[in-house]
Amino acid sequence: MPSLQDSKLAFLGGGNMASAIIGGLLNQGINKQNITVSEPWEVNRNKMAELGVNTTTSNVTAGGQADLIILAVKPQVAKTVCQELSEAWATRSSLPVVVSIAAGITLESMQQWVRTADGRSAHLVRVMPNTPALVGEGASGLFASQDVTAEEKELVGSLLQSVSKATEWVDKEELLDVVTGLSGSGPAYFFAMVEHLVASATALGLPAEQATRLATQTCLGAGRMMKDSPDTPTQLRKNVTSPNGTTHAALETFKELNFEEIVDKAVKAATSRAAELGNTLGKA
Repeated sequence: MPSLQDSKLAFLGGGNMASAIIGGLLNQGINKQNITVSEPWEVNRNKMAELGVNTTTSNVTAGGQADLIILAVKPQVAKTVCQELSEAWATRSSLPVVVSIAAGITLESMQQWVRTADGRSAHLVRVMPNTPALVGEGASGLFASQDVTAEEKELVGSLLQSVSKATEWVDKEELLDVVTGLSGSGPAYFFAMVEHLVASATALGLPAEQATRLATQTCLGAGRMMKDSPDTPTQLRKNVTSPNGTTHAALETFKELNFEEIVDKAVKAATSRAAELGNTLGKA
């Protein structure tokens, strides 16, 4: 298996997540000519071309001879794209590694779709990234099929590390649904919390612009503290909570309103929906 630097990379789909990963790869010095993007929509294809990578409207042209394929299409068209590629791989002596960021599509489904006429299947990795990857601060959960080698895992890890500061391999595929409920959907929980913090401060008289700047930096700083500190989030919370102080008053309100239960139900709802979508899309 060639190194990431020497691999031929094919992105099937040129949307935001593909664009983020490609940008991260180029920042690492990956050769632009080793990257090909298949994208039917002209606007996205032109954006990719502006980065200096190869572009095409053909999935076979992009992925027929690639070493590493990033499946970044909409889940509804994943089956068609995979079957198209499996036909093109019929004459290849070795098959590529396919990294799927198509939400909900299970390995079992993809293994059927990418199987060649002689019964071979590409090695598969599912990834659940999140939108902070667009600014190089992503968090990604990964799960590999049993035939993926340690070398291939390292290659995929290097690919994701271009945009993710946390790349976590999980032991069971169903745990990707939990990753979805935690970090995949997590940015929206974060934005909702900031949205309501700003609204509350504004209602109490603080100008919206100031409230937004203060809330944004507060969350950024708190995140940096969690990342850099050896303390757990629980301990960090305790560190800033003086007995009977302002923070204590706010947290007691959270407690009275069952904040813990709200968060728990939200994560479980997202996890359950991810599993439901996987079951539905896998049959598409």
